[in-house]
Amino acid sequence: MPRWRPPVEHGTALITPEGQRRLKAELEHLWRQRRPEVVRALAAAAAEGDRSENAEYTYRKRQLADLDRRVRYLSKRLSALKVVQEPPADPLAIFFGAWLRLEDESGREHRYRIVGPDETDAAAGHISVDSPLARALLRHRVDEEVAVELPLGRTLFVVLAVSYAGPADA
Repeated sequence: MPRWRPPVEHGTALITPEGQRRLKAELEHLWRQRRPEVVRALAAAAAEGDRSENAEYTYRKRQLADLDRRVRYLSKRLSALKVVQEPPADPLAIFFGAWLRLEDESGREHRYRIVGPDETDAAAGHISVDSPLARALLRHRVDEEVAVELPLGRTLFVVLAVSYAGPADA
């Protein structure tokens, strides 16, 4: 009997237009290119004979199941997401989609963009709107000081710039 698990929280159902394009491109790639490759490899492995001792067949079946799971997730998630096209009514305040420049207590500058949970990328500075940092920054303006409770402790940030046009302006 399967073990009961609580439902997974998907977070805020918002996405930027760029994030939506990336997820659609991933879905298209998986469905049109990757899945046919895996199906062909699975058929070739199945043709080799005894499937009970065929590691390649077992691997390809698992690979196809993982791929189909991701395709189902992306299909459902894309239909549930709301694309935020327009900047907020108050473009001087921090809201979803904002590009930010912050300065911490030690004078180091940080650049972030507040995005949906499906498009977070720490290396690119894209933080989820559901993250503690983004939640603390929401509705603040340039030159305001914001105290944020982070895993390493309480940190103070000063908002240096807010932009909705792109990272060059922030």
